[in-house]
Formats: sequence, C-alpha cells, structure tokens
Amino acid sequence: MKESQAGSVESCDCRITVRKQQGNTIEVKSIVYELYGDHIKNLILDTLERQNIKDIYVLCEDKGAVDFVIVSRLVTALKRLENSDE
Repeated sequence: MKESQAGSVESCDCRITVRKQQGNTIEVKSIVYELYGDHIKNLILDTLERQNIKDIYVLCEDKGAVDFVIVSRLVTALKRLENSDE
C-alpha cells in the first residue's frame, strides 16, 4: 500500500503520513494532545474537506506545530501521494 509523508519530528514541526483506505481515519500523536488534540484533528478534517479528499488515513505526529505548518505538511503529503499514483 502506497503512503506518503511530509515534515519532520523536530520541535515546532509535525510529520504527516497519508495512505488511501476505505473511509477516513485521523490519528494524532502530539506533545500537546490534551490541550490541542481535538483542534488538530478538526484542522485536518477541515483541510481534507476543502481539498475534497475522502477515503484516506492520516497520521499526524506533532511536536508543537502551528496551524499553517500542519496544513502545509498535510497538503504536501496528499500531493505526493497523488503524484505516486501517476
């Protein structure tokens, strides 16, 4: 099964891993999960909806990334997955 990644697990960054599957699954592992876990999950879901992406597994390994970093890593990982199908 093909998967794609973007980002790193350095401080203030996140690594996003995506792969196709039936239905959507969002998994968030974060050093700030108790405070921001639901926000990160909703940010990912909103981005997937705006990109019209369905049937995807997303793993976000967060080390304190701000919203625009999470979104940019997600969009990059999705583009890489799309390009790997060509």
